[in-house]
Amino acid sequence: MFAGDTALRLAPARRTAIHAVLQASRRHLAGNDPGFFAQGLPSSQHWRLFSDFSGTIAYLDIETTGMAFDTCPITTIAVYDGTAVNTYVQGQNLHEFSEAIRRYKVLVTYNGKCFDLPFIAHYFGQPLDQAHIDLRFVLAGLGIKGGLKRCEAQLGIDRGPLTDVDGLFAVLLWREYARTGNPAALETLLAYNVEDTLNLEYLMVAAYNAKLQQTPFFDRYALPLPSLHDQRNPFRADADLVARLRPEHAFLSSLSPRH
Repeated sequence: MFAGDTALRLAPARRTAIHAVLQASRRHLAGNDPGFFAQGLPSSQHWRLFSDFSGTIAYLDIETTGMAFDTCPITTIAVYDGTAVNTYVQGQNLHEFSEAIRRYKVLVTYNGKCFDLPFIAHYFGQPLDQAHIDLRFVLAGLGIKGGLKRCEAQLGIDRGPLTDVDGLFAVLLWREYARTGNPAALETLLAYNVEDTLNLEYLMVAAYNAKLQQTPFFDRYALPLPSLHDQRNPFRADADLVARLRPEHAFLSSLSPRH
């Protein structure tokens, strides 16, 4: 431990400064304050927050009607805290999200820095100020790149009946629900939205362990991976509805430019 190590040859001013930072770190760790560490670490190192603050984490994912946050509203938001799943739906309880999310101190997303958080800030008129771990960048640093589903596939995650459902499909499901009131459309959309958040936990633990392997602390701090075969998702996709919307999805996908 640095505080008791007199073998380190440091100038007195440097030693005093380091000691002060360590003392402050102990206080903020004891006070369950991840924001202090998030401010002091580059975003590429925010994965280090995961283990010590896992009890205050929310895995977050949103669905919208498109990509432009100034013209495309949020349709659903799913939040998973490692124990409970909560969903927020446009026209029902979406307005409750901004208050409910305050109970968490760390947010985990995939590409949330560029997508989810700007949408939320615009919709609710206030940015989220929690510490944030964006797994897109953590996984990219491990050589795991692509969209969320592609990253999942590289880590062996199989979505089963939701395999064909993506962000564009989510738009079609919302349109179906808004136009017809078909409860199966909303159920399937929420199943997809929630699946994203549940899988974020697996990706977070896998990435955390992989990052630890680059340090001397893997054996001491590595975490068990969550199960991929449990029943945490309270919603189920309607296979018939997915099959019915698949041709429209394929047509719209063909119109999208490929890069």
